[in-house]
Amino acid sequence: MREKLEEILKERIMILDGAMGTMIQAYKFTEEDYRGERFKDFEILLKGNNDLLSLTQPEAIKEIHRKYLEAGADIIETNTFSGTTIAMADYSMEDLVYELNFESARLAKEAAQEYTAKDPSKPRFVAGSMGPTNRTASMSPDVNDPGFRAVTFDELRVAYKQQGEALLDGGSDLLLVETVFDTLNAKAALFAIEEIKEERGIDVPIMLSGTITDASGRTLSGQTAEAFLISVSHIPLFTIGFNCALGANLLQPHLEAIAPKTDIAISAHPNAGLPNAFGEYDETPEQMAGQIEAYMERNLVNIVGGCCGTTPEHIKAIADTAARYKPRPTEAIKS
Repeated sequence: MREKLEEILKERIMILDGAMGTMIQAYKFTEEDYRGERFKDFEILLKGNNDLLSLTQPEAIKEIHRKYLEAGADIIETNTFSGTTIAMADYSMEDLVYELNFESARLAKEAAQEYTAKDPSKPRFVAGSMGPTNRTASMSPDVNDPGFRAVTFDELRVAYKQQGEALLDGGSDLLLVETVFDTLNAKAALFAIEEIKEERGIDVPIMLSGTITDASGRTLSGQTAEAFLISVSHIPLFTIGFNCALGANLLQPHLEAIAPKTDIAISAHPNAGLPNAFGEYDETPEQMAGQIEAYMERNLVNIVGGCCGTTPEHIKAIADTAARYKPRPTEAIKS
């Protein structure tokens, strides 16, 4: 799989899909919709548990995947951003983690295979989404107790390993450790994936995507873009890059900081600008694609897509723009 992906990256810029949450919001699902028949009597409110929709509203999730594939996405992400026992503890659904990840990957794989069959010259791939969890391993959540940690490295490793195994069993072609705000969390995920690779005797392409949280130019755990790159470069990554938090124009300097310093392929899937006073994203597909075009003009990226606020229309505009540009020089990509 890695060889096929690297071959494509030497030919063109690949397109990642856009936001899952933004698309789910458009369905206006109610509490009853989230519960479905299976969880109608569950004791905790479930609205907002988007990962659960892979079980209770599978056709809607597959329809979202199809819309991104129709827009030109080469890689679609599974609906598993919160698919760890750590994050699912909020809903007392730790026991469902394997099933949630497996079914989410299966839905995405079925959609990807449909579009690959339509046009075998443009194969589609599934990236198993592994989000940051709602806890941080390197910082205390209690200002009065700086030494306290709400989660350990080993707890994260175990949780990520379970998620990664289920995502691969369900048909994921890659694993995407994304929206990394704490590099120690990411290292736990990467360690878990390396364990899976060794135990199964497989070589899974790993995408790693950090998030720069504000104008300071650092992750939440305090690293600059370059420091983030250096601290994870011991792992055989397929891509490294950034997503979320910032709009495309504000993300560019951080891509410029790492591009000359790595031979790993670079990905970027920014938000559709910054949220307005109502938490909504106003940047149009044309505006966003125009900003991402600057990445391509400067040979900064190999894979581009969208995060919060992006829709299939955004991805189509980005894909149409990317088609006019050559990818980041192929000598920068390991073979």
